[in-house]
Amino acid sequence: MKNETLKQQAYNIIKEKIINCDYPPNMVLSEEKLREEIAASRTPIRDALSRLESENLVKILPKKGIIVSPLSIRDINMIHEARILIEPFAINKYGYKIPIEKFQEYLKFFRKESLDIKDYNLMYEYDNRLHQDFIDATDNDYIISTYERIFSQIRRLRIFSGVKEKNRLHETQQEHCRIIMFCLSEDWEKAAEVMKEHLNYSKKASLEAALKDEGLEI
Repeated sequence: MKNETLKQQAYNIIKEKIINCDYPPNMVLSEEKLREEIAASRTPIRDALSRLESENLVKILPKKGIIVSPLSIRDINMIHEARILIEPFAINKYGYKIPIEKFQEYLKFFRKESLDIKDYNLMYEYDNRLHQDFIDATDNDYIISTYERIFSQIRRLRIFSGVKEKNRLHETQQEHCRIIMFCLSEDWEKAAEVMKEHLNYSKKASLEAALKDEGLEI
């Protein structure tokens, strides 16, 4: 396997573990243990960590080690401020470009009465896809790149708050159903309004989850 491929592989594995909270916020990472776990040499691991540091997913502290970046109150506020500016706008102005069949598929999933906390991985997959569809519908490179920059943190916050606050999964399910119903009726202004409400609820859940974390940074 080529060295560049090994670097990308190490980066992908570590990043997904951070986003999925297998490596939770404030966890201390050992370069040696990462090498053993991923079966990679020092160079790919260090390259991956350097890239993740630039994305604010890890902090490399001289003489102290590697720490998974905490989810601070400031980070949570900034991420949701950006989302509330971008996502309702995307729905209101460009939601009509998304095929009705997609909304029907999403509604069928989020309406499942049997959906349980055990299905959270599938829930997050559909959640990510729905939000990304609205962003992609804008066909605006600047909006898409801005959203891409914070997408990893969005995913991490979503999982972090969902794991800490189990009821949040079911609340999210209901909130998405409301958004989709307004999209199906082509009431884009109301859909955007409900999306804003959903993002504010998500912010509240993220803050509550972060405040329960002993390593919280203000």
